[in-house]
Amino acid sequence: MTDLGGASFLVAGAAGGLGRALTAALEERGARLTLTSRTPERLAEVAGDRPHVAGDLSLPGIGQAAVAAAIDAHGRLDGIVDASGVVAFGPLAELDDDTLEELFVTNVFGPVRLVRAALPHLSGGVVVHLTGVVAERPTAHMAAYSASKAALRAIDDALALELRRQKVRFLSARPPHLETGLAERPLAGTAPRLPTGLDPAVAAERIVRAIVDDETDLPTSSFG
Repeated sequence: MTDLGGASFLVAGAAGGLGRALTAALEERGARLTLTSRTPERLAEVAGDRPHVAGDLSLPGIGQAAVAAAIDAHGRLDGIVDASGVVAFGPLAELDDDTLEELFVTNVFGPVRLVRAALPHLSGGVVVHLTGVVAERPTAHMAAYSASKAALRAIDDALALELRRQKVRFLSARPPHLETGLAERPLAGTAPRLPTGLDPAVAAERIVRAIVDDETDLPTSSFG
């Protein structure tokens, strides 16, 4: 995918700090976008006149609606960039069942449902999931969050094998801690002291470059 000019991309989690940066970076390369997020007010602010669908991707039907919006607006779908997700902090033994379930439903089931909805339209396309540094280096007091992101990475690795004939490329991006504000909006707990994170715009540019260069893996070390 050496040229994104005119390519149709669906950006999930578009209202978040990284999602906004990815939206800008993709459009700079000429991509045509459809945006989705589960926060309607923030999504409307980001989307402007771009096609968009507000809803929780973990709910049945939202992924199909987002894919349909992309097809209706642009006639095709060439890629998904999924920056959606939630986080929780604290010892695993202290997380309640509802928080544990929401972590996995949002961070795993939502992205998987979106991919399943998109597959009939993605032959030769690309799927990008932002699994983050915790997918390769699980972190204390973030055990459930780490596990949810590692699960999504494992799904990507397996789907890349399943869909080779369909030529769907999966790109697992695992940037370090980013200054997106996500740590300030946890489902539970309080974020530990974290180092100053990477600028989301820098991470987004690296991810989009990987899309263009046909890369399939972006470990944390590749972000400098």
